[in-house]
Amino acid sequence: MKKLHNKVALVTGASKGIGAAIARQLGQDGATVIVNYAHSREDADRVVTHIVQAGGKALALQADVSNSQDVNALFKAIVQAHGHLDILVNNAGVYSTAPLADITEQEFHRQFNLNVLGLIQCSQAAVEVFNPAGGSIINISSSVTSFTPANSTLYTASKGAVDAVTRTLANELGPKKIRVNSVNPGLVVTEGVHASGFFEDAFRHKIEAITPLGRIGQPEDIAPAVAFLASSGASWITGETLVIGGGLH
Repeated sequence: MKKLHNKVALVTGASKGIGAAIARQLGQDGATVIVNYAHSREDADRVVTHIVQAGGKALALQADVSNSQDVNALFKAIVQAHGHLDILVNNAGVYSTAPLADITEQEFHRQFNLNVLGLIQCSQAAVEVFNPAGGSIINISSSVTSFTPANSTLYTASKGAVDAVTRTLANELGPKKIRVNSVNPGLVVTEGVHASGFFEDAFRHKIEAITPLGRIGQPEDIAPAVAFLASSGASWITGETLVIGGGLH
């Protein structure tokens, strides 16, 4: 029997990149996967098709998780379709690079509203619909919280908040048999990283040169760890932060 057999999982921001890889992995491991997307229905449908063609079960649902009304509608649809939730992967996020002088109030709220508020709102909703036996929340943070690259003040701050929320919720939700952990990827090849400026050639080569394993990551490097934390094999693991960055901290 697959390790996530009969589990229902929601992956936010799962239409592409790390989120899509996580959704595919959870589906491969037996979970019914809710593939959340904000804008790209075509990409989300492609992830669903991949999971279904591999013998799994999946459904694409639209929601901007920084919007409380969207979150309420998303979880209502999940309950109507499946009755409950077992696994929440808070993956949806945005990022950009900018020197301190160029940081704006608008950009602050764009990143914190999705990276932090969206995560909290989804966690609130998940707690209400988790199976009475408990649940697992996995937050996708970033190794920038330990690496702290220049020109990443807002993104690093938002992911530092994610790490703090992870540990706090692990303490708060443990009595409800809900585990909360964080996976912190290093530099990973995704569409969003290309668009953000994190991936310009000089920065990429610098990161590769100081990474013990000598390369940057792929989305598929991250997904198996998330599946493990979602499974019963991690039943005594909570409040932990797992950095997956080829050895670079």
